[in-house]
Amino acid sequence: MRFLRQSLIGVFLASLTLALLIYAAQMIVGAVQEFMARDSQPVQGRERVFTVNVRTAELETVTPYLEVFGEVQSRRRLELRAAVGGRVIALSENFEEGGRVSAGEVLVELDPADALSELDSAKSDLLDAQVEQRDAERSLLLARDELKAAEAQAQLRERALKRQQDLAERGFGSEASVETAELAAASARQAVLARRIAVAQAESRVDQAATRLARARIALETAERDLEDLTIRARFDGTLSGVTLVEGRLVAANEKLAELVDPRALEVAFRVSTAQYVRLLDEEGRLIPAPVRVSLEVTGADVSATGVISRDSGTAGEGQSGRLIFARLNDAPGFKPGDFVTVSVTEQPLENVVRLPSSALDASGTVLVLGQDERLEMLPVELVRRQGNEVLLRGDGLAGREVVIGRTPLLGTGVRVRPLRTEARADLAQEMIELTEERRSTLVSVVETSERLSDEAKAKALRLLAETRVPARLVRQLESRTGG
Repeated sequence: MRFLRQSLIGVFLASLTLALLIYAAQMIVGAVQEFMARDSQPVQGRERVFTVNVRTAELETVTPYLEVFGEVQSRRRLELRAAVGGRVIALSENFEEGGRVSAGEVLVELDPADALSELDSAKSDLLDAQVEQRDAERSLLLARDELKAAEAQAQLRERALKRQQDLAERGFGSEASVETAELAAASARQAVLARRIAVAQAESRVDQAATRLARARIALETAERDLEDLTIRARFDGTLSGVTLVEGRLVAANEKLAELVDPRALEVAFRVSTAQYVRLLDEEGRLIPAPVRVSLEVTGADVSATGVISRDSGTAGEGQSGRLIFARLNDAPGFKPGDFVTVSVTEQPLENVVRLPSSALDASGTVLVLGQDERLEMLPVELVRRQGNEVLLRGDGLAGREVVIGRTPLLGTGVRVRPLRTEARADLAQEMIELTEERRSTLVSVVETSERLSDEAKAKALRLLAETRVPARLVRQLESRTGG
């Protein structure tokens, strides 16, 4: 019995081994056949689906801005020049680079010795001219009196001549007496003519005396003005720049001594292209008083000021392009003439435009929109304006469509995509929810036991969890760590 039992067990094991070998052989044969059949069939590729960010195009009214570079200038600048030459004998304590002076303050005094001598000489010449004028007027009066006397004598001689002529006609007078009377009358007329010549000469002398007196007065005024020009005063409150003068120096006439600048009357000059200039004109072609903002970027702080466009240059400028525009600054503390600044000009509002990131627009002026079956379609648009990293667009059928805002060379018409809507993600990030006490305590324990969070992050998370409404994003992050 024992032999029979062992023989049956051996037969069973041999049959099982044979069956396993046959099964293995079949598997190998099937695998080889399947591999050979796969090589003979064409490979069928799967369609690739891209994940893209999309945003809904919404029409809105946008106020664009124009950003250019400009230079700060002062609207009130005065060059201090010496009207006459001389030696500097006194300087104001504030006459230095950056010195602040007030209106009417004496800045520079030149040596007045020569000017005082010229003034005294001009006064003496004026006295001489006045004496000459009085003498000429007296001479004219005397000449006129002599003329009257000569005319009276001539009239007497004429009457005497007529009387002798009457006597001769009656036969009582001689011809010799008539000739004598005629000679006397002619001599009287000659005396009258001489007196008239003397009166004319006296009148001419009066005129010359008046001219000499006027010249003397002009010379006196010039001398007084030259004396006054030796003292240079400040015309308005301001700051001095370009000061190179020292006491004792001999300056020449019209030499530039310094420059007076009003730091409160500032403006900025900036140049724009012709196309940008046209956008700043109204319907009548006049420059609009658009508001501007001027900023000066410095290390650690930014200085800024506001203003309004006041005027533009009358010409384009030799060798220049575009237009030069000036904007008057309201209150600009910290700015100095000569600063190179950034100017932002607020333009006129644009209606019915779509604001999108610049990455949504390609070089051919088209955008990709989401179509049926989540496939992309190409839509031509009009570029209205570029604003930094954004573009303002218009186009037929653009409003309300979902536009791809991050284009890559792999995307094109007909490509199937998986859209990620930026509006939904933004709403999700700002969503606030209310927690039950049990759920709040669970999240607090997760934060306290977390080893990956820093102490600062833990304090911030616990502070948010203590509020009545908690950010949904924070709740999801914490629950994802616990498998919730």
